Amino acid sequence: MTQHVLISGSVAFDTIMVFDGYFKDHILPERVHQINISMLTPELKRESGGCAANIAYNLRLLGGTPAILATVGKDGAEYAEQLGAMGIDTRQLLVLPEFFTPQAFVTTDKAANQIAAFHPGAMNEAHRARVDAFPRQEVSWGIASPNGHDAFVQHCDQFEKAGIPFICDPGQSLPILGGDELKKMIRQATALTVNDYEFGMVCNKTGWTEAEVLEAAGTMIVTLGGDGSRLHHDGKVEQIAPVAINATVDPTGCGDAYRAGLLYGLSSGWDWKKSAQLGSVMGAIKIESPGPQNHSPSRSDIAARYAAAYGAQPW
Repeated sequence: MTQHVLISGSVAFDTIMVFDGYFKDHILPERVHQINISMLTPELKRESGGCAANIAYNLRLLGGTPAILATVGKDGAEYAEQLGAMGIDTRQLLVLPEFFTPQAFVTTDKAANQIAAFHPGAMNEAHRARVDAFPRQEVSWGIASPNGHDAFVQHCDQFEKAGIPFICDPGQSLPILGGDELKKMIRQATALTVNDYEFGMVCNKTGWTEAEVLEAAGTMIVTLGGDGSRLHHDGKVEQIAPVAINATVDPTGCGDAYRAGLLYGLSSGWDWKKSAQLGSVMGAIKIESPGPQNHSPSRSDIAARYAAAYGAQPW
């Protein structure tokens, strides 16, 4: 029987425009209250992304069986079909023709400053996708990653009700979650994953100390960028060493790649440390490619990177 990993989160587009100049040369400090700027952006690219899609993409590279809980709009039907063609279960990736697909519009200048806008579109209706569309015996793990507010809250409730172990990964959803809501979801989840900055935000929103967050979470992983990650589990703290990289090309989607490695390990019955190590490998592979879904290593490539970093074959 196929054991799915259910991934609640966004499926989105990123439209990135590059301004061949500097914002500072076109913004008048004394007129910031009435900015009216037009910029020529000769370079433009559109990337397929979104946390759920990125995690699912990386999980498929590993040979896992992801299923997405999300919504896209009338412009996302082809994207949904592409994900399905990869072997990702899309029965709860709902296409809502009355909305646009969530998308970020980002303009970057020569100094890597960014002006961004995000349109949530169909993501605000992602609670229409349901965990209970999957028989419990067909599910091994789940994750609640950044999504619409109602979807994040309700999918955590549904994971708990179904008895599915799951990771709470609030990330970019932190600003829209209330402190009491966040406390509840951390207690509901099997584990909490955050980066170092988000860990501080969790403490600030909940009013908990770092020790209290850890007590509520039980298991927690804090990613530290180039310094690896930190695993808190069974009363112990273990440092997960970073994986050597050949070049830093684009960090977009590295956290999602990490979570895919983590979920592959957990759904395969691995322990937390080995699963987190695979997460580090996937993050390192991703950072060497532009965009969140343009890397395509084979399983043997991934195994070789793991062995080089940690001294043993992962499978």
